Amino acid sequence: MRDAVIVEAVRTPVGKGKPNGSLAHVHPVELLAHTLRTLVERSGVDPELIDDVIGGTVDQVGEQAMNTTRYAALSAGLPESVPATTVDRQCGSSQQAVHFAAQGVISGAYDIAVACGVESMSRVPMWSNVPEGKDPFGPGIAACYPEGLVPQGISAELIAAKWSITREQMDAFAVTSHRRAAAAWDTGLFDAEVAPLEGVTRDECVRPDTGTDVLAGLRPAYHDPHFAERFPQIEWNVTAGNASPINDGASAVLVMSGETAAKLGLRPLARLHSFAVTGSDPLLMLTGVVPATEKVLRRAGLSLDDIDLFEGQRGVLQRRPRLAAGDRRRPRQGQRPRRGHRHRPPARRERHPADDHPGSRHEGTRRALRPADHVRGRRARQRDDPGAGLTGAPPRDGGVGAAG
Repeated sequence: MRDAVIVEAVRTPVGKGKPNGSLAHVHPVELLAHTLRTLVERSGVDPELIDDVIGGTVDQVGEQAMNTTRYAALSAGLPESVPATTVDRQCGSSQQAVHFAAQGVISGAYDIAVACGVESMSRVPMWSNVPEGKDPFGPGIAACYPEGLVPQGISAELIAAKWSITREQMDAFAVTSHRRAAAAWDTGLFDAEVAPLEGVTRDECVRPDTGTDVLAGLRPAYHDPHFAERFPQIEWNVTAGNASPINDGASAVLVMSGETAAKLGLRPLARLHSFAVTGSDPLLMLTGVVPATEKVLRRAGLSLDDIDLFEGQRGVLQRRPRLAAGDRRRPRQGQRPRRGHRHRPPARRERHPADDHPGSRHEGTRRALRPADHVRGRRARQRDDPGAGLTGAPPRDGGVGAAG
């Protein structure tokens, strides 16, 4: 069976998704075009060889309407003959783009594909795609859930209450994430993946000086009298400090078969080999990552003990009640509270707790990597040891991906 490998990965710095954010002046098409252009330049691949460009975007309206990925590809200078499409699996949109690209390569439909994503939350805020007074769910959903669906923040509060996740635990996790992110920047772990844009060189939302004493003073982000009456068990512990910020950014990965990579003289950074998607209870939407992970591990023939690094795509910290992988398996570069959550991943990152679409965020995502599969981790090791991973050694297996 054919395989699928990643040979290059690029992202913009992450800017605050607000009018005063460092990337707020950049059109989302140009955010994505910058990553596509850089991806081609760094890899040296002839863009004529690209079979498809698949991008993830959640709010496909306004400046992100009408197949943003196609216009970004054209703006980046890719040939007009290279097609592009934009997909939406909500928070998992860009990870789904990676799934589709890799699955296309494995099936033989593609030899080379780009998976990417963009979200400019400063220019296309949440709910921009739902006109005022319109119901995006329809009468059937109202009949299935007569009491109504809930925003992601309420789902997070319900999970925290159900599994006794305390405010102190959330805040401590957030502080650790910021500090790890700052340390990663200071030691150059992000240098290989970030493509500076218009003078912006670093992620804007990393706060290395924050502490649990500061976060403890923040008010709840989601408190609502209606939900407080409906769910008296909620303790209202989710804040802007222990959830992901609203952000702007884009990223892209170049996916191809191992055979194609060998012909082009490109060294694979990771191999994508197992994928899974699941649905979950929309009232506890953030738990979708658990069955998705279980499913993809079964499919890959692996167990939790086989995985050295997990990276979960979620906007708040209450998403892992039954998947306690332990501190050693969290990315040393930090998780969502510092990097942010633009609705969707990998490409990677972005979002803010108080602005979620009610009931629509029930697709958790999970990607599991075997030892050192993270692109930036591998490159960091090569800086320390130029021979690491070279001289004919095969790429480490990685990219066990799931969306639930």
